[in-house]
Amino acid sequence: MNWNTLHDMKLKDARVLTRVDLNVPTKNGVVSDSTRIERIKPTIKYILKKGGTPVLIAHYGRPAGKEIPEMSLRFLVPKLEEVLGSSVTFTTLNNADKTIKLNWKKVILIENIRFEPGEQINDLGLAQRIADLGDLYCNDAFSAAHRAHASTVGVACLLPSCAGLLMSSELDALEAALGDPERPLVAVVGGAKVSTKINLLENLIKKVDHLVIGGAMANTFIGALGHNVGKSLYEISMTATAKRILSNAKKSGCEIILPSDVIAAKHFEKNSKNISVNSNSCPPDHMILDTGSKTVARISECLSKAKTVVWNGPLGAFEIKPFDRATNLTMQTVAELTSLGKITSVAGGGDTVAALKQAGVTGGFTYVSTAGGAFLEWMEGKELPGIAVLKRSQI
Repeated sequence: MNWNTLHDMKLKDARVLTRVDLNVPTKNGVVSDSTRIERIKPTIKYILKKGGTPVLIAHYGRPAGKEIPEMSLRFLVPKLEEVLGSSVTFTTLNNADKTIKLNWKKVILIENIRFEPGEQINDLGLAQRIADLGDLYCNDAFSAAHRAHASTVGVACLLPSCAGLLMSSELDALEAALGDPERPLVAVVGGAKVSTKINLLENLIKKVDHLVIGGAMANTFIGALGHNVGKSLYEISMTATAKRILSNAKKSGCEIILPSDVIAAKHFEKNSKNISVNSNSCPPDHMILDTGSKTVARISECLSKAKTVVWNGPLGAFEIKPFDRATNLTMQTVAELTSLGKITSVAGGGDTVAALKQAGVTGGFTYVSTAGGAFLEWMEGKELPGIAVLKRSQI
């Protein structure tokens, strides 16, 4: 650990500028999933317990420097108060200094930081305005750590800074998964397109022992091997890339597991009539929508020998039954092995989190990241600006 954590900081009587992720799902203007709020609770309660004033900085949506009423954070106050069990005072950035003085050692929530034109360009002037409100800076929003914004990088350059409790646990989990993992290390990567995960795949084949590729992106690899994939989603422009990844994986000693059998149907519809065929035998008028049972058994065998598993993306069109079977069964296998203490499992990404919920195993993995882009970039081996600045800030 080469950055400060919240435990390293003197919080008593300190104004702690705390970057959090409150970009929560909503329905009809009401929070529909409070997971992200619940996850920042330990950090906020710890600051209060130690005698500090947590000043929350967050964004919601993409207002791009404009004040858009429906993207105001004010609507989050009731849910924050419910989860935290304490009062929350809402304020604008312009009035924050006065509000903090009047609400010492209480929770303060500043208006959507992306209403500020300088946020996303990491404007020094904005960073200084924010920094003037606090004594310390705490980043508890790993999900925003891949953005070099004023509230993730600029402020951290101006104040003693640290990682919050959630951020620390996330970084510990990712370090255990890809930094210095117990082996064998298995990565499961799915999703629609190879083009969106080239960097991820190329990084993983240098680090993992086994790489499972599923979802529609597997079709591109199957096609690259010279097989017909019918009407399946298939990136023909990525054929050379897929071949290169397969070749480089062999050179680095990484076994790539592609579907040997698949579930195909003529129509992408719920409970559509489907067939199970070898991956090299998809009928011209069918599309591949899930990984087959033989491949699921092969993946399960591989997982049974693993010590660490990293997961990003579904193995099939999990949104529609029965094409969620491979994803559900394999996730349940990982959860079972995790519960038995046989593996450390880390998962992340929007579709992955949704698939975990559908499979009923959200709490079954060692760690589930709610960070989308940041989780993906970390897996790609990139240095995240919001983390790099914490390393430089170590005191």
